[in-house]
Amino acid sequence: MDIVLINPPVTKPSEPPAGLAKLAGALKVHGRPCMAIDANMEGLMSLLDGAEASGDTWTRRAVSHLGEDLASLRNGDAFRNMGSYTRAVTDIDRILSLRGKQYGTHVSLNNFRQGTLSPVRSTDLVRSAENPEASVFYPYFERRFRTVLEEHAPRMVGFSLNYLSQALTTFAMIGFIRRISPRVKIILGGGLVTSWMRGPGWSAPFTGLVDELVAGPGEERLLSLAGVEHAPGPSLPDYGPFWGYGYLSPGRVVPFSTSWGCYWGRCSFCPEKAEGNAFCCLSPEIVKEALAALREENSPGLVHLCDNALSPALLKSLAAQEAGVPWYGFARFTGHLADPAFCSALARSGCVMLKLGLESGDQKVLDALGKGIRLEEAARVLAALRQAGIATYVYLLFGTPAEDEASARKTLEFIGKHHHLVDFLNISIFNLPRGSTEAKELDTYDFSEGDLSLYQGFAHPKGWDRNRVRQFLDKEFKRSPAISRIIRRDPPVFTSNHAPFFMLKASGARR
Repeated sequence: MDIVLINPPVTKPSEPPAGLAKLAGALKVHGRPCMAIDANMEGLMSLLDGAEASGDTWTRRAVSHLGEDLASLRNGDAFRNMGSYTRAVTDIDRILSLRGKQYGTHVSLNNFRQGTLSPVRSTDLVRSAENPEASVFYPYFERRFRTVLEEHAPRMVGFSLNYLSQALTTFAMIGFIRRISPRVKIILGGGLVTSWMRGPGWSAPFTGLVDELVAGPGEERLLSLAGVEHAPGPSLPDYGPFWGYGYLSPGRVVPFSTSWGCYWGRCSFCPEKAEGNAFCCLSPEIVKEALAALREENSPGLVHLCDNALSPALLKSLAAQEAGVPWYGFARFTGHLADPAFCSALARSGCVMLKLGLESGDQKVLDALGKGIRLEEAARVLAALRQAGIATYVYLLFGTPAEDEASARKTLEFIGKHHHLVDFLNISIFNLPRGSTEAKELDTYDFSEGDLSLYQGFAHPKGWDRNRVRQFLDKEFKRSPAISRIIRRDPPVFTSNHAPFFMLKASGARR
């Protein structure tokens, strides 16, 4: 096998890695087979498999019920009610947490921290590579990678690094491979790598450790490295290598991106804009054909459209299609979603949930951020989606430079007034992207010593700093009875990745 592709821990183990599936598909269609390893699933399961039923009552219960808990997430039994789901997820996390403590590490189903090492300091990432034995996943990847390298002798090993929770383990794995197979070419790409390379002050700190870093979509460069010239058009992702892993979701979830970048691209402080990621997309007709082929090849129970925002043209195309596999994705509050008939057509096409970035309930804040959202229209969108039976996962962002306490209370009022139309909430505090054009107008400072940090601190022009925002959220916003009921519905750990299954379970029960 000439090429090995690896998805490192830790990411939510609910579905195959979309980026790796795209790379595997591109190689496959051009006759360049590869080995794709979901080391995230393998690594997490290795920690769970080694758990011992000892210690306190919670731990003994968690270990004794581990098989049952994993099965309930896979067969859907855990989704019958939030109580059974929460117990299954927290019990699994309990085991991972205790296994991590043996290495001075925090491990969960969606996060990873290793002692004093920081994933935003290149020196710490290099240190992780120099000392792979310090990783909690070392016993797993030492055996796994040694076998792969000896039996298949790959020429290249590629890592897909998308989240900070993967960074330290990625470099521990890189360091181990570099140690035992120094001639193997190591390629590093993924969303986090793209952000690093296109951010200000990038200094290529991994020279000598990583042979090549790839920013943006990696198919073209990987095909070139594999000896393919002038590769025609897009190819289907290949999920075949991943279906044996037993992801923690009921049925197969197919993640699929129809675009790169964001079609709107006008929001202030947008990382896509700051990184210069131009928008490109597949045509609606190609998407239609691709989805049909993916359904035929993979028999999914749910399709996850991973675009930053589904364009109006794509949504219209999806709404015109016959009922198929349930799907969900991220969309903007736009006029066509305020049309009940259009939303009903979306529901008939299989749309079970839309994630929507509202950010604020103050029109002045929305205008200042360039969101292109009118609050009265957003209310109509929520109502139309509810009428059509499509769940809403609404994203809120507090502490932006345009917001003050009065603005935050308007958000509280808007959500409180429309709480019956909101199924789930994602509540975040604003982080200022390093290098954004708008950051030049603020009094900024570094709140991290990390040379790879994507964000920086700033003196809020209205005094609405992070501490005040947190106090407002904890003492006022989240204590609103109507809003607290929404927050309690959010699936712990897996959040929006598992929210559609609760809606599917509810609709099935109603039928």
